[in-house]
Amino acid sequence: MQEPIYKPEYKDKSIRSFVIRAGRITDGQRRAFEQWWPKYGLSLYSGAQDFDQLFGRKAPKVMEVGFGMGDSLLEMAKAEPEKDFIGIEVHPPGVGRLINNAGLEGVENLRVYMADANDVLEDCIADASLDRFQLYFPDPWHKKKHNKRRIVNSGFIQKVSDKLCHAGICHMATDWEPYAEHMMETMSAAEQFENTQGDYLFSERPDFRPVTKFERRGDRLGHGVWDLLFRKR
Repeated sequence: MQEPIYKPEYKDKSIRSFVIRAGRITDGQRRAFEQWWPKYGLSLYSGAQDFDQLFGRKAPKVMEVGFGMGDSLLEMAKAEPEKDFIGIEVHPPGVGRLINNAGLEGVENLRVYMADANDVLEDCIADASLDRFQLYFPDPWHKKKHNKRRIVNSGFIQKVSDKLCHAGICHMATDWEPYAEHMMETMSAAEQFENTQGDYLFSERPDFRPVTKFERRGDRLGHGVWDLLFRKR
């Protein structure tokens, strides 16, 4: 199988929150990279980014980590054209699908990193520059020996806090209850955040988060979904 044209960017580290999967990339997705990556793609190796200059305006910034195939992120970008969206994903087929659909629909308020989220936060995002941070259905790494790979930990939450502006929102969602409890414990212990719903309370799905196909399927099977909505103090 031919390798994807573009590969995820990341700095060497012993533990990562993701596994690079060599998923097949379609001809359409390959063409999407060739046609649309110059418009939508951003590189970790370009370092600190001035997003006001990049988007050509001063607007609220929303960052989503792990957007999967990108359908819900694209829906949000179209639904909130007054905001600028920055997506991070390591799965090339998902990135290809998102930028192809965004290009075909003429979406202007979206840019994408295909890179490690921790690295992007550290090297590319200015402090106090994000208005909303989103993490939806991350890999729960449910086996105890793999829990250390979970992206939600105190170090990651500190990075998110640094990048959010005053009163910025951190919104997470998961369909894995033990991970929901882990998220809640981690966020509740972070003094720089307050739970918008009250101590140790989960949130209803906010209007800005679309219901995904994955979530609808889970709902039919009786699976729960837990949303967490925290505000930076």
